[in-house]
Amino acid sequence: MDGGKPVFHQLLTPIGHSTGLSFLVGIIPIVIVLVLLGVVRAPAWIAALSGLVVGLIEAVAGWHMPAHLAFDSVAEGMVFALWPIMWIVWNAMWLYNLSQRTGAFAQFRDWMYRYATEDRRIQMLIIAFSFGALMEGISGFGTPVAIASALLVGLGFPVLDAVTYALIFDTAPVAFGALGVPIVTLGSVTNLNVSALSSMVGRQLPIFAFILPFYVIGIMGGWKALRGAWPVALVGGLSYALTQFAVANFIGPALPDGLAALVSLICIVLFTRVWRPKDTDQFRSFAHTGAHREMAATSEAPVGGLWRGWVPWLTVTGVVIVWTFLKIADIGATKVHWPGLDKQVFLTLYNKPYEAEWTFQPLATGTAILVAVILTAIFLRAGWKTFWLAAADTWKQLTFPILTVMFILGLAYLYNYSGMAYTLGVAVAALGSWFPFFSGFLGWIACFLSGSDTSSNALFGNLQVVAANRLHLNPILMAATNSSGAVMSKMISPQNVTTGVSTGELRGKEGLVIRRTFWHSIVLTVILGVLVVLQAHAWSGMVPKL
Repeated sequence: MDGGKPVFHQLLTPIGHSTGLSFLVGIIPIVIVLVLLGVVRAPAWIAALSGLVVGLIEAVAGWHMPAHLAFDSVAEGMVFALWPIMWIVWNAMWLYNLSQRTGAFAQFRDWMYRYATEDRRIQMLIIAFSFGALMEGISGFGTPVAIASALLVGLGFPVLDAVTYALIFDTAPVAFGALGVPIVTLGSVTNLNVSALSSMVGRQLPIFAFILPFYVIGIMGGWKALRGAWPVALVGGLSYALTQFAVANFIGPALPDGLAALVSLICIVLFTRVWRPKDTDQFRSFAHTGAHREMAATSEAPVGGLWRGWVPWLTVTGVVIVWTFLKIADIGATKVHWPGLDKQVFLTLYNKPYEAEWTFQPLATGTAILVAVILTAIFLRAGWKTFWLAAADTWKQLTFPILTVMFILGLAYLYNYSGMAYTLGVAVAALGSWFPFFSGFLGWIACFLSGSDTSSNALFGNLQVVAANRLHLNPILMAATNSSGAVMSKMISPQNVTTGVSTGELRGKEGLVIRRTFWHSIVLTVILGVLVVLQAHAWSGMVPKL
């Protein structure tokens, strides 16, 4: 009893007192979400709502959770989805739309065209690797692939090649996408420290960020292409990896992508001002296109006008850095003990009550981005009409995504409070010593079908923690691996691929793209599995302490 009310004790094997049967029933809501998304191709909000409804039925009828606690847990998840998650996403998209409305985005694109060499390998690194990562860091949710592939096509790249390169590069930045939303979500559903999770992911993905420029240049032209351009691949990959590592470990999850992308972009451009591949003639840009004529015209434009395109990205980076170091987000923060739910659920597995707390931060990271939006509007002299039209664009784009994230996080919180997540975790722990290797594949599966690292973390994050605790592994490592594994399937996720081909002649031919990216996805996930095994057993010093 607590406060005169009965406490719900979670059941780990409610279906026939069998772990296997309970696992099969408990996984049904997640399977429904993933099948509706990846197979039926239903709208994401419908898939998420369907899974939530089935989850509520199972929680009450199967796990014997009192209905009022089930609905309270869903409500807490939905509120967390709105604040801080979608508050971050909303303002990030508002910034992006403002850059579009003011012409700053076009000027930034023209800046890249002006300083990109005629060598296709370097063009690919500047646009698909660095700029794609910047777009992932600011907006996420499929934007980078669509924009980067369109820019490459504008430079004359074949559409299939452009989409393939953009998809493969859109891996290392994903866990920190949309200013850290996947990591913040992971911290919420697992009750693990967000900074520790950011650090751990920042000790996995930078390795892949370093590898990717070499890897994709090799895909483009084999050893011959790599032999001539390895110095610029080294500069781009190393500058990105070191910055991503440093920011993830010493600042937090909001800026690893944005800062790493800007640093690598500048390093590549500066390096290619003093060094060019000797075999550029063999990899010279494709036949002249409209984009090339535009680029030629742009080269005559005043440099100051092009630098205007940097304003939104430098502004948001500066504001978030100041916000983080001064700990402004902590000002006015209030912990709310969720009414009717706090300590009303007993964690059978850990023999302690479940604390239901939601922290309201009026000055959270999303507010920092809003400040950046306002400052950007001032710096770019955007009128009130432009400012609010950008907000209207954001509302049109995010109405259904907001519902989707609310339903997904409502389901995730229901899984945690009902005990279903703990049932799944206990079952998955049966993998034993193989679990660290396959941990990334759990995230891989969820992201493949949902198209979202955030959704993957919400659905499988706590499962990873439960299994880790059962196997005496570090839960920070296993939870982070869920996010790192998820990024490897973005390149084959039907939703992400569809976004990538939406602007080109491959529309409706997603299968052709997936056939080109599938084995790259598997190879990278296997490498991650080996890395995680080493981090779990041989390189434990790489794992942050609890």
